[in-house]
Amino acid sequence: AYPDILTGNSRQAALEGQPSGLPTAKFRPRQREMLEALVREYADNLPGAVAAARLGLLRKAGANLHFAWAGAAGRGAPHYYRVQSPDFLIEYDNTQNRANHIHSVWREFQGDFGLDVLKEHYAAFRHR
Repeated sequence: AYPDILTGNSRQAALEGQPSGLPTAKFRPRQREMLEALVREYADNLPGAVAAARLGLLRKAGANLHFAWAGAAGRGAPHYYRVQSPDFLIEYDNTQNRANHIHSVWREFQGDFGLDVLKEHYAAFRHR
């Protein structure tokens, strides 16, 4: 497993290249249902309007959704997964404290965390 989430804490989500992992177009129907339930779990932790927008991204992805796993499958072993579409990615990492401490994020490739105010500030004002 990776030591932490791959997108880090940068102001914009970015992973190089094409999504890795298995495309959900190759999933069996029950596997697809389970992955969609996982994505809904992330979205449903947010206020209604935000959750609805994120579930819209899931519907938009359709079969263009990928699932990647790294690490062991056994209980208590370090592991990582990623769900990625053209519009968003979810990362989950459980490697610290003997796989007893998770990090997870939902990142969007456009408009991640809203407007990048700091970037706009630097573009508008010169700094020495």
